[in-house]
This record gives sequence, structure tokens and C-alpha cells, in this order.
Amino acid sequence: ASGAGGMVGSQTLDLEAERKRPDEAGIIRLQAMKTGALIRFACEAGAIVAGAAPADRETLAEFGSAIGLAFQLADDLLDLTADAEQMGKATKKDAAAGKATLAALHGTDWAREQLHGLIDQAHALLEPYGEQADMLKAAATFVATRNS
Repeated sequence: ASGAGGMVGSQTLDLEAERKRPDEAGIIRLQAMKTGALIRFACEAGAIVAGAAPADRETLAEFGSAIGLAFQLADDLLDLTADAEQMGKATKKDAAAGKATLAALHGTDWAREQLHGLIDQAHALLEPYGEQADMLKAAATFVATRNS
């Protein structure tokens, strides 16, 4: 998650994207390798440490993938729509740098719709776990609804 197939690799792709704008598949790959890989592993790691069955490990890894992409979409939306005071940091950086994001490619309405779909997917993955998964469901909702 942190090496060539994760954060390090995504940084390389991110630098390349400054020279040659990626298509939608390239954006998705970059984002999945970026924060998405770390979030996916963090979700699966809890299952590993708990000695969970392989099917549960995979379910939690899928949950992590869904909220990883949701995190990135939310971040891209905030960069497009929030102001610097609200965020506590500069905004509109991606557009200024010419970075390709799914939100910029498809628009904010599309990105919000996808974001809600990802959170619905994440919650559905956790349904078999009942109340034990309430904290993870809350975390997924927070990822999508944060305002900074």
C-alpha cells in the first residue's frame, strides 16, 4: 500500500500527470493507488489482526476501497467548492495546477452522486455485521460529508 503499487507509485503517476493529462481510467488508477491503497489496507489490517476469516478480510478490504475512492472524491469536491477559510488550507489548487480529477472531468453533481453511491456501497458491505459495524459506517459517512 505504501510502495510501488501504492503511494510511491501514485506519486510517480501524479508527476507524469502534470506533463500528460490522464484519461478517466488513469485518474481512477492514480487515486486507487494513492490514499485508496492505504485506506484499503488499514481496513483489511484490522481483520487480519482480529484473525478474521478470508471472506471477512476481503469484505473489509472492499469497504476500504469504497471509502478510499469516496475520500478522494470528497477531497476533490472540497478543492473545487470550498473556500480556503473553511478548509484551513489553499483551495482550487488542482484546477490551478491543471490536475485531472474525476470531479473536474465529470462535474460536481456527478461527483456528489458517485460519492453517495460509494457510501451506500460501503454501508451495504457492512450490513452482515450488524451493530458491530456502526463505527465503520459512521466513519464512511464522515468521509463523504466532511467539510474540511
